[in-house]
Amino acid sequence: MRQRFVNLRIPDHGNDVREAEILVDGGRIVALAAPADGDGGDEERIDLGGALVLPGVIDGHVHFDDPGFTHRETFASGTRAAAAGGVSCVVDMPCTTLPPVTRGSALDNKLSVIRPKAHVDFMLWGGVCENSMAEPDWREHLREIAEAGVGSIKVYMLSGMDTFRDLGREQLRAVLAEAARLGVPVGVHAEDRELVHALTERLRSAGRERPLDYAASRPAEAEINAVATMRQLCRETGARVHIVHVGTGRALDLIAGAKEEGLPMSGETCPHFLAFTDEDLAAQGAVLKTAPVVKSAADQKRLWQGVASGELDYVATDHAAGQWPEEKHTGSIWTDYGGVPGVELMLPYLYSEGVRKGRITLERLVEVTASAPARFFGIERRKGRLAPGLDADLVVFDPDETWTVRAGELHNLNRYTPHEGQLLTGRVRALYVRGRLAYQRRAGGEHFAPPGTGEWVRRESRC
Repeated sequence: MRQRFVNLRIPDHGNDVREAEILVDGGRIVALAAPADGDGGDEERIDLGGALVLPGVIDGHVHFDDPGFTHRETFASGTRAAAAGGVSCVVDMPCTTLPPVTRGSALDNKLSVIRPKAHVDFMLWGGVCENSMAEPDWREHLREIAEAGVGSIKVYMLSGMDTFRDLGREQLRAVLAEAARLGVPVGVHAEDRELVHALTERLRSAGRERPLDYAASRPAEAEINAVATMRQLCRETGARVHIVHVGTGRALDLIAGAKEEGLPMSGETCPHFLAFTDEDLAAQGAVLKTAPVVKSAADQKRLWQGVASGELDYVATDHAAGQWPEEKHTGSIWTDYGGVPGVELMLPYLYSEGVRKGRITLERLVEVTASAPARFFGIERRKGRLAPGLDADLVVFDPDETWTVRAGELHNLNRYTPHEGQLLTGRVRALYVRGRLAYQRRAGGEHFAPPGTGEWVRRESRC
């Protein structure tokens, strides 16, 4: 039966909204129409009570750790949290999986494990690491996963994982050249390995144990140097280079300069870089430990400017929860797990602190949470907008509800958050994925679609 969603508002230009009805057939949007009187005949009529409806969020950077590290997160718990946050599609990283997704057989293994667990749609990153490049046929393995439809390829310039080690400059050049030939983008964790290792050794040898000592081991210069290197390699190879989790204003300046130069280079930032600074790290300690680390108030301001201006393409969470509390309270900031959960809070945080406080428009919110990631991952003909022909991924959002973030009320496996106690305005009431109710808050509790209802979405277009 066709569905007609009524009594709703959708974003227009700037901060404007307009009343509309959304007609859905077979999980796809058929039409956006002005409100009409009467019924449409043989249709299921769904009254949304005047809510604001946004396109489903695409979180392009999550670590759901399945299979391999399920004491931290599972695909079931991660996608439940995503649904509660209005995220209709996640893009899961290849590195926090065993075996890492660096070849077709590993991709097939991961799909067999996570497909039955998914509450929302998902894409997958593939990857290349020093481990995989030690094999003579690494190019063939990269071709396998690219042709299978991974959204992008992940590489590290600095990695703390023995199962997914970082790459040197010439290795990066080789990967970029091959990715360019295959027409798939490359996402880069950009930090200067030599600088970070030298500073870490010096600080630890001196017995420095404060959270800000950890921050001092990963200074802005580490990210700036690495982004400068990737800008040059982008220029040399022509590959589509994307800097993940940008945390430094001067690194953003380099990315913006690359765009002005006409290079195919882009970047994303994360809510924790927009919400917190090194002062918060000093106060919260390991709860806010991430890599890269949060930076200064000036960096925070510059990143908000980049989100508003389009210098940063989109926002993603880098959701990476450690086992709570064991991995976050090891007795040393150096061994405490580096990562925070975030998939459930991205949309309400960006609406509350971005739109409501005048940092970005509602139109730009839609761009950085849905339309832009859809384009980057090559699924813009399927997701990312409220438009005929696209999946009916609909976030039913209350822009006026004020609520307090409490870790115990979130839905991921390990429930801690640096946003604990923060007052936000705007909250997800429901999520539809391909026209099917995936999540709803209602009197007496919450509803989730059963696991296995999410679908694997493949990259459709070359970059």
